Amino acid sequence: MASFSPIAARARFPALQQCHQVYFDNAGGSQALGTVASSVKDYLEETNVQLGASYDVAKQSTESYRKGLDAAAGFMGAASDEIVIGPSTTQLFANLSLILNLPAGSEIIISSLDHEANISPWVRLAQMHNYTVKWWPAAPTSLTHTSPSPMLTAENLKPLLSEKTVLVTCTHASNVLGTIHDVRNIAEMVHTVPRAKLCVDGVALAPHREVDVKALGVDFYAFSWYKVYGPHIAILYASRQAQGNLGSLGHYFHAGTNLETKIGLASASYELVAAIPSIVSYFGPYKYATWAAIAAHEEQLQDKLLSYLREREDVTIHGDTSADKELRVPVVSFTVKGRSSRNIVEGIESRSNFGCRWGHFYSKRLVDDLLGLGGCDGVVRVSMVHYNTGKSPCGMGLRCE
Repeated sequence: MASFSPIAARARFPALQQCHQVYFDNAGGSQALGTVASSVKDYLEETNVQLGASYDVAKQSTESYRKGLDAAAGFMGAASDEIVIGPSTTQLFANLSLILNLPAGSEIIISSLDHEANISPWVRLAQMHNYTVKWWPAAPTSLTHTSPSPMLTAENLKPLLSEKTVLVTCTHASNVLGTIHDVRNIAEMVHTVPRAKLCVDGVALAPHREVDVKALGVDFYAFSWYKVYGPHIAILYASRQAQGNLGSLGHYFHAGTNLETKIGLASASYELVAAIPSIVSYFGPYKYATWAAIAAHEEQLQDKLLSYLREREDVTIHGDTSADKELRVPVVSFTVKGRSSRNIVEGIESRSNFGCRWGHFYSKRLVDDLLGLGGCDGVVRVSMVHYNTGKSPCGMGLRCE
């Protein structure tokens, strides 16, 4: 987009023109750009053949796929041989865990704030090889913050590190709390241990902020394109150095010279990969300015809802109560004293066209153990993105009465 405005942005999403629904479940999946849908259609109608053949249409198909990979890599500041496209972040992390070679006696530090996609593969890996798991006990925020909700810091990670640490996993932004973690600082702490690698789930952050894996200093990083205005596929980055620790899931005669052949298993849908350049071009030639404008708009959006919730004595906001864009993304979760989260959501939807969700959102360890909400309906989650407008959060608040 040449310059950001929510009205202009909304015009790029066909679903927002055709439906009365107000989408407040964007953390579960955003709406897709019209150019993405058109790109998928064009590929299937014009170049739907196998890659790598020498005839003309196959050459076009192969080139479309290559451009998709190049655009995907550039979007996160990586090289094309450092990424792989797959069906979901969950699947990509699972595949990664199958080929990550670690020495005997290794220790893995796992964040308990994460979506289970970045937990269960590493727990299984540890169980299979008798590695030690250390749980990262997210500390309350400091007194300078505006909420006692848990967060991950380099400081509360440091006591867990040892010379046996080989892998640390964490989320860039919580898909429940909305909290943004200082991944660059965490990466620097992880890399004080020579062999240690950092694996980051960026799913909840990528729709809201620019991702630059090199600047972050991470070893592995993944997010889902279907939450970044595209089709239902995901991307995993592995630095060239980190790839030295990887085996291969490929056939014996095609064992893998890059990340895609090592881990991809031909799971990247050609027509969906071909649509990725449409997502990248949406942010325009000056993407830094676009992302800055998006963050500023989303800060205003969440401030409207958070301001209402802060005034309610019966409401507990799970996550930072400030709308500061440096602290959180517009994923707002709360509970109401004496009320079922499920009943609140069903009540909102029965009286309005607002669509939100209740539950643990696959961050069950966070919701049950750290927030103490096990055995109930979890939280009410309202997740916004840049195509939501300023009036919607106000109306959302009124429906919570």
